[in-house]
Amino acid sequence: MIRERVRRLPAGNAIVRVSVFLLGLAFILLGLALSVLPGPLTIPPVLLGLVIWALEFAWAERWLDRARRQALEAWDAAQAHPWRAGLVTGGGLALLVVALLLASKYELVDHAKSVLS
Repeated sequence: MIRERVRRLPAGNAIVRVSVFLLGLAFILLGLALSVLPGPLTIPPVLLGLVIWALEFAWAERWLDRARRQALEAWDAAQAHPWRAGLVTGGGLALLVVALLLASKYELVDHAKSVLS
């Protein structure tokens, strides 16, 4: 494995740790950038960054375990109350449609572009 070969080099352990940290950080920053930019896929890059960190750092593995537990609890709660989960999801989609219609009607995207230019 490449990681083990690099570890055999002088200062190889530090090289691996810094590389893993920077790669994980890049994915987490991508996920954070996607959270403020338009588009889906906010959470997967953050989780991927956390998984990458968990390969090398024990504290990241604990964070990942906590995230897994919370995701399973949320899934169990959604399955226990399917109507509530459906209403929340449907309400969120309805708000999205309303926001898109209002943005289109008032030409908010064109206005934002002109303000930023």
